[in-house]
Amino acid sequence: MKVLSRQTNSRNCIICGMENPLGVKAPFYIMEGNFVASIFEFLPEHQSYPDRTHGGMISAFLDELMGRALWIKEPATYGVTTTMNISFRRPVQYGVPLKARGYITHDSPRWFAAKGEIYTMDGTLLAEGSARYMKLPAEKAFDNSADEKEEMCYDLPCDATEIDFPPLNME
Repeated sequence: MKVLSRQTNSRNCIICGMENPLGVKAPFYIMEGNFVASIFEFLPEHQSYPDRTHGGMISAFLDELMGRALWIKEPATYGVTTTMNISFRRPVQYGVPLKARGYITHDSPRWFAAKGEIYTMDGTLLAEGSARYMKLPAEKAFDNSADEKEEMCYDLPCDATEIDFPPLNME
């Protein structure tokens, strides 16, 4: 699948924050086929059992991934998670490249639902999730003390051209 563009990264998010020393610093790409994707690595600091990424970090990554699917069509709107279900299919190692994709399965004016998947680079499904989000403009999603443009300030160059995934499962 062809990469069309790259989404912005934040300063402090545990998943995409470029200034968070414990963050994943994951890039997110808008893909041909109307979904978002990432190539990333979890850190040893994200460990649960030895050589395994903590389920909370996997869940946080999937939440970020699925929420960012909205930005393909509504880049000024934020998804606030209302429910989320995660299935852990295989252990997720840290320190190895992984790929992930997220896509919308239902969209309405006030809320959307999405799915997300994390894979090994050779295509083995490691974890998947589904979630429902309420849509909010930045001024309602962010606290009064936060400035969206100040936080989501890393507009980095697109460093990927293609990422392969199995066919989408829209069920």
